[in-house]
Amino acid sequence: RARAATLLMLALPGSAYLYQGEELGLPEVAGLPTEVLQDPIWEQTGHVRKGRDGCRVPLPWTTEGPSYGFGAGGAWLPQPPDFAAYAVQAQDGVAGSTLELYRTALRLRRKLLAGESLTWSDDVPAGVLRFDRSDGWRCVTNLSGTAVDLPAGEVLLSSAPLEDGRLGPDTTVWLGL
Repeated sequence: RARAATLLMLALPGSAYLYQGEELGLPEVAGLPTEVLQDPIWEQTGHVRKGRDGCRVPLPWTTEGPSYGFGAGGAWLPQPPDFAAYAVQAQDGVAGSTLELYRTALRLRRKLLAGESLTWSDDVPAGVLRFDRSDGWRCVTNLSGTAVDLPAGEVLLSSAPLEDGRLGPDTTVWLGL
């Protein structure tokens, strides 16, 4: 679902903001021990609110090491063992990985977004968003619970594999017209 939302957002005109770890699909680390918390909010609220530390855990670059490649001395916040699967090293060049989806989407976006206009389509099934870009491509997002037929066009990028040529639930596709 997050991958579909990202492709939808990147298909819209205007600036796009990506946050640390988003391109790797990193989850927030909600279970940090209280003794490692460093966000000022933790102190300012008398140890009531954890603050942002769960989303400030360093990015994993490699699949091994004390900080998954972030530094030789270990990270300032502990990284959970499952971070190895999200590491750049684990996703680099791997078809279907979140990192490669982001790389492809950003490369295509740079190429495709020549203008700022779009036209929303009303002729779509319930739970589906579709708009055509004046630059000659289309974005279709299926927010429904069932697969839907794809409109005409060449598949440029999809947030998830297509189901027998159909757009599955929680999936976005970019189509060349």
